[in-house]
This record gives sequence, structure tokens and C-alpha cells, in this order.
Amino acid sequence: MHAPEKLECPSLFESRWVDLPEAVEVLDPNTLPQGFRAGGVAAGIKPSGKVDFGIIVSDADETTSAARFTISSAPAAPVQVCRTRVDLDQMRAVVVNSGNANAATGPFGRDNAFYMQGAGAMACGVPENRVGVASTGVIGQQLSTRALTKGAQLVSRELKADNALSFAEAICTTDLWIKAATLKLELSGGPVVLSGQAKGAGMIAPLHAPHATLLAFIETDAKITSAQADALLGTAVTQSFDRVTVDAQLSTNDSVFLMAGGQSGVEVAPGSDDEAKLAEALNALLKGLAISLVRDGEGADRIGRITVTGGDQALCEKTARAIADSPLVKTALNGGDPNWGRIMQAAGMALATGQPEGIDIDIEGVSVATFGIRNDFDQAALEEAVSGREVEYAVSIPGEGHEATVYFSDLGHAYVTLNAEYTT
Repeated sequence: MHAPEKLECPSLFESRWVDLPEAVEVLDPNTLPQGFRAGGVAAGIKPSGKVDFGIIVSDADETTSAARFTISSAPAAPVQVCRTRVDLDQMRAVVVNSGNANAATGPFGRDNAFYMQGAGAMACGVPENRVGVASTGVIGQQLSTRALTKGAQLVSRELKADNALSFAEAICTTDLWIKAATLKLELSGGPVVLSGQAKGAGMIAPLHAPHATLLAFIETDAKITSAQADALLGTAVTQSFDRVTVDAQLSTNDSVFLMAGGQSGVEVAPGSDDEAKLAEALNALLKGLAISLVRDGEGADRIGRITVTGGDQALCEKTARAIADSPLVKTALNGGDPNWGRIMQAAGMALATGQPEGIDIDIEGVSVATFGIRNDFDQAALEEAVSGREVEYAVSIPGEGHEATVYFSDLGHAYVTLNAEYTT
């Protein structure tokens, strides 16, 4: 289950659960918005010799930005540096490495993250305080400053407007494919472009702002304020990355960055129809990235979507997460087994009321249980329905008016194999 020699970049919008707005055109994912350049190189951080160091930069001095980071109480050095030494509302570049998380590395790790920030700043000609940093990989090992220097020197010659996929490959670890896309949408002032790159396959859990060994980078040439960037990113993350789980594990390195260079010349007024259209496209992009992360969950074959409705939002959230993170539900999904009893068990554990009579369960639109009691249904037909790549689950708990949805991967032998051998 280790990553193949050459990573492909499948479409993010093939899932039935991702609705692409009608006015949006999908472009070549290698293309960046106006004013952005990117590149990725092999710096020698990964023992495999694969691409492991990248930079993405906006050439516009007026670039605005926003970011979100892990809520882990043990944040990695790059997260600490971003929070203390970066102007997060006016970043112009992000430098990133894979193969080494620079987490649990103490003062030396922070010094290495400072060094990485400086090397990235020199490589793309941007002030240090406007350069974000991110890392992903093995925890507890010091980064090589020699490798960082080499990476910065090499990538400085590779920064191009049509090199997004090289950057996207540089951020991958156990990923089996590149997660990237570029969209064009028409606004009242003209067309704008929105692109995104992400990585993640394991150590992913929902509602952790964001959560996961998740790195994501979003760029647009629309002209927006830093306040707009922050609001748009916050909403989109809530509707995408906060809705997925692979293994319920919170990472030390989670980072999501949004940079808006404004080079299209199209100004998006706060509260305007154009802002609503941009938000809709951004939400679709991040949702596509998020579901691709789940689909690429370490060792995963299938993904599920659980939607819980009821009269209490907190209970809906708790129940959806209990089901999505249940190893029993996840192994049933892996085996194509519509075992509704496991869903009932997980829901009952979350509710802890001792009253299963209030729980209804549907699988792929088939009502399998009402008031906690099995219904008559065609078992063979249902087994066929859950044999596909995506499986839909719906649970109703007492009350109405609230809803929570979580996307999750299955759990099979390959997950154990990969993680048992991760550092070797």
C-alpha cells in the first residue's frame, strides 16, 4: 500500500456527493490563478528520493490570506511558527516539505522551521513574515537544514504558473494520488480562477479545525479583503474538512491556507452576489478535496456518508461521528455488508438513553429499521447496493430540525499493514 512511483490526479468531482455549480468550469489542475507560481522538487528529505519540497507563491504585493491550524495541544514546529512569526492575513507564499513532520522536535525543530521560512523567503523573493510553513511525515525526527537549503535552491528555478501538480506531489506522503483542481467562474466583473491542492490519507478525524495529517492550499486571483478570506475559508472548512474522518486521529500538523492575489482585477464586494458565487465554488472545491482525502484513506476501498437528523444538534453530531468512527461499521463497509445492527449499536452508544425505539435507519434509501426494529427488506438487493464505491447511510433520532453529516472511509487489512510499517 505504499505510494506508487508516479501519482495520478483524478477528478475531484466524480462523487455523487459533490455538486459543482453550473457557472463553474473545470480547468487543467496544473494551472494556477493569475499571479501565482508553484513548484516541487526532491530535496532528499524522503529516503525514497521522491519529490518532497515545494513552494507556492503569489507575485502580488497586495495579496490577502487566511489560515486554519490543528487544535492539537502538541502542535508541530511549523504550526507554532505560523502562529507567532507569520502575518496570516497577508501571506504571499507557503513553503512545505513532506517526509518529516518536524513535530515533537523541541527548540531545534522550531529553529529548523525558522530556517525553512527564511530559505523559502529567499527562494521566492518574499519577506519572511509573509511566508507560511508546513510539514508532514514522520514525527520526532529533526529536519535537515542541508536538505532545506537544497530544496529552496532547486525549487526557485521551478516556480511556474503551470506547475501546480509538481507542488501537489511534493506534499504527499502515503497518498496514492494527487488531490488538486482548478476552477474558473464568471462574476459580474469578469472571470476569476480558484485552485486547490491537498494531501492526506491517514490520521484524519472530523471537527478539529481542521483535523488530520491534512495540508491544503487554496489560491484565487479574485480581489477580496483579508476579512473576506477568513470568513470564506472558515465556512468552507466547516462544510468540507470538518465533515470527514479516516481513523479518528488528530494530527499535530494540520494546516489550511487561502491566498487571494487579486490579479484578475475582479473585485468581489462583501455581501454581494459575486461573493456568494465565489463561496459556492470554494465550498465545492474544498468538499471535492475532502472527499478525495477520505477515498484515499489508508487502505480504503469504499467510503460512506452518514447523515443523522433529530431534534438536538449536539446529539446529531455526536451520533454521526460515533457511527463514522465505529470500527465495526467501517469493517462492514469494507466488506460490503449492510449490517444495520452495527449502526444501531454505535447510535445507541452515542445517545446513551437506553431507548432504541427512537432510532430509524436507512441504507442506500432502503428502510432497514424503524423504531429500533428490523423491517422487511430484500437482503440480496441491499447487499448489491452497498457493493459500490460510495454507500449512503441515514439515521433518524428523536425530534427534528437538526442534521449532521460525516464522510468516512472503510477499515480493512491494508490500513493495519501500512501503519505497522510506516517508519520502516
